[in-house]
Amino acid sequence: MTVEIKLPYDKDYITQFSSEKNEPEWMKSLRLQALEQADVLEMPKPDKTNIGKWNFSRFKHTAEGEVISSLTDLPAEIQDFLDQENPPENLFIQRNQSVAYATLNEELKQKGVIFTDIFTALTEHEDLVKRYYMKDAVSIDEHRLTALHVALMNGGIFVYIPKNVQVEEPLQAIFWQEDPEVALFNHVLVVAEENSSLTYVENYVSQNQEQETISNVVTEVIAQNGAKISFGGVDNFAAGTTNYMNRRGIAYRDATIDWALGQMNDGHTVFENATHLVGDNSSAEAKAVVVGRGNQIENFTTKSVHFGKDTHGHILQHGVMKEKATSIFNAIGKIEHGATRSNAEQESRVLMLSEKARGDANPILLIDEDDVTAGHAASVGRVDPLQLYYLMSRGISQLEAERLIIHGFLAPVVTQLPIASVREQLTKIIERKVY
Repeated sequence: MTVEIKLPYDKDYITQFSSEKNEPEWMKSLRLQALEQADVLEMPKPDKTNIGKWNFSRFKHTAEGEVISSLTDLPAEIQDFLDQENPPENLFIQRNQSVAYATLNEELKQKGVIFTDIFTALTEHEDLVKRYYMKDAVSIDEHRLTALHVALMNGGIFVYIPKNVQVEEPLQAIFWQEDPEVALFNHVLVVAEENSSLTYVENYVSQNQEQETISNVVTEVIAQNGAKISFGGVDNFAAGTTNYMNRRGIAYRDATIDWALGQMNDGHTVFENATHLVGDNSSAEAKAVVVGRGNQIENFTTKSVHFGKDTHGHILQHGVMKEKATSIFNAIGKIEHGATRSNAEQESRVLMLSEKARGDANPILLIDEDDVTAGHAASVGRVDPLQLYYLMSRGISQLEAERLIIHGFLAPVVTQLPIASVREQLTKIIERKVY
């Protein structure tokens, strides 16, 4: 069944929007091409999840946001992501679709590091963006949502690390969906050239509990030969936002991409995190925690695809479901023919706190090569009564005992986030959602 999405945005609108952003001609042509394909492509079909009635068409496309002169002007829920005692030197804040605040260490600028919004990058670093934008990690024609993303892309960031540059301090981006109606068609492009390294952390925030809108976010992470990328993210969209989140990585020879992701959305969510291990001896660690509540429906797919020899991919997913939340967790390890001596490991565990909550953990291994190592583990259940009894026998109340068990259950990912203030804020969000 084809889902009808009628948008009030046509070729004339796209052409005008692109011109107002001073985009190069190739980008305008790409948008128009994507808009045409969106009319004929089908919607994605996530496993065991019917998204036919989800809102993907009721939203406002643009909204400006005011510039922030000082970080103290931010609301408390945004400030919580920042280290107040040591304000970050490398920080980017997008308010709706406007750059509200941006700073980058002068030494990194001198080394050629780029940390800027996607529209400035299209103007000032056109050749670099064109080289990577929607080329290898994500395709325009995968389905209707990827095509609509390209046609209506209205924000995002470009991060570029030159060859042999090591970025010691994290780069942090905050995407603040302040207007309750505006949609976020965000594009994040992170490129690390040969033998470079960086840590990048991003946060998505909204407060639209009742007003409907959407997020359609595509992230492309490219690690060239010998590069190392640590990517952290906390997504915290409110109940009114329907979410499509696609984070893809490509790791070339001897490259590493490590993901640490917290999915704390309150709205319906389709999420994909895939890493293509293209080069020999490349590796990826994909860790994610999820908390679902209310009547949420969520579908999460984490995937490692092995093309190169001696590649290593490890997937760890932990989810907590309460009330009537329903979640599907797919972990996929795909070893292509020729990817000898590759290792694909995965673990998915779901903890259900309510009788009507539902969580499915689906381990999937697709092996087309003989000389490999692969394994999986999956479990779905409730709080272990033995653990609960042990803690309560030490004088801890049942509520506090459950709290400790849940935090311990999610800790393997929470502790991997590289910025202390972000870890603390994720912990607060978990507390708020679970209790």
